[in-house]
Amino acid sequence: MLDGEKRNQTGVIEFILLGLGNTSEPQPLLFFLFLIIYLLTIIGNLLIIVLVIADQHLHIPMYFFLGNLSFLETCYSSNILPKMLTSLLTGDRIITMGGCLAQYYFFGSCAATETYLLAAMSYDRYLAICKPLLYASIMSRKLCFQLIAGAWMNGLLVNGIMMFLINELLFCGPNIIDHYFCELTPLQKLSCTETSRIELATFLLAFILTVTPFVLTLTSYFSIITTIMKIKSSIGRQKAFSSCSSHLMVVCLFYGTIMIVYMLPDTPTLRHLNKIFSIFYTILTPLANPIIYTLRNKEVHKTLSRLQNKLTHFWKW
Repeated sequence: MLDGEKRNQTGVIEFILLGLGNTSEPQPLLFFLFLIIYLLTIIGNLLIIVLVIADQHLHIPMYFFLGNLSFLETCYSSNILPKMLTSLLTGDRIITMGGCLAQYYFFGSCAATETYLLAAMSYDRYLAICKPLLYASIMSRKLCFQLIAGAWMNGLLVNGIMMFLINELLFCGPNIIDHYFCELTPLQKLSCTETSRIELATFLLAFILTVTPFVLTLTSYFSIITTIMKIKSSIGRQKAFSSCSSHLMVVCLFYGTIMIVYMLPDTPTLRHLNKIFSIFYTILTPLANPIIYTLRNKEVHKTLSRLQNKLTHFWKW
């Protein structure tokens, strides 16, 4: 009976996303800035996907993982930025409860999938540098598909558990989310029911989805760096390090910003700073990944040159 009364008191059917500021007026300058970022992110990541699929030289595990990472980053950006762009252009910051929960689910799934995908990519680099003679036999096509499938299933299924727990929460008070997208922490704060169970689940699942793949990634890179330091030739060391430097930069950018965001105290003075650092890993990291791999990867350079030559011949013909 008491549970029924609580549910009858539930009046919140939509939320208001404050975004980057507290004004409800359109912000055209920010709209154009984030629109350019979104377009560059989509174009850059789709270009890498096309290159990996079209060029036979890139049909190896490293670029198979890179293509999946680019697809993941495209999903990441397309989940957050369209709603954010609409709010900046029109000033309409309302999002339905269903839309908010869907946005959180896809955001959480993409973030969780990326942690394990980065761990799989670091394992690939570990085998290539530390076990080169066994690389081809261990990193088979079957194992690549298993690692990718495992990463996606972890992200989708575990966040399904979180969605079930969030769906049990009741929202009967304020409906203002001090963020530019729907995230778990502000949603918990708006709930008018007990959140201890979801807090415990968040802690346990964060360990599974963040700490575990982070430790696996660190272990791989510890072995990689140890092996590289044992190489006597400076050219050999440089060549070995260049094969994993792009991925290492992406790992540092992703985990570095996440640690800052979730380790900052949740105080009114630091809340705005928290949102700024959130922009780095939700919006700028998907843009940075194709730039890093395009600028620092010789094979991608060669593929782009071959593609450019083919297009030039086509237009001349």
